[in-house]
Amino acid sequence: VQLVESGGGLVQPGGSLRLSCAASGFTFSRFAMRWFRQAPGKELEWVSSISGGGGGTDYTNSVKGRFTISRDNAKNMLYLQLNSLKSEDTGMYYCSKGSDRGQGTQVTVS
Repeated sequence: VQLVESGGGLVQPGGSLRLSCAASGFTFSRFAMRWFRQAPGKELEWVSSISGGGGGTDYTNSVKGRFTISRDNAKNMLYLQLNSLKSEDTGMYYCSKGSDRGQGTQVTVS
């Protein structure tokens, strides 16, 4: 399993980013995927999940209405659209399949 996140960066409050996760080494469409984040000095936090087919999604309350998870099974890609960003969204964002996760991409809102 290989998961490679990208798309993070520095953005002002209210701004947007689109995170991507390139997946390989498994049959991507068969697995639900998740995004997690970890703020400095805090525990890992689940952010969002999407079913294998993409029809089912879920979000932690703090990002509902602002973040959108999606996937392209033809390209083995997972996405997280981040809108209306707040300083509290700052952290390292990871995509995950089960217990596997990538190296993360840093999002800084300031």
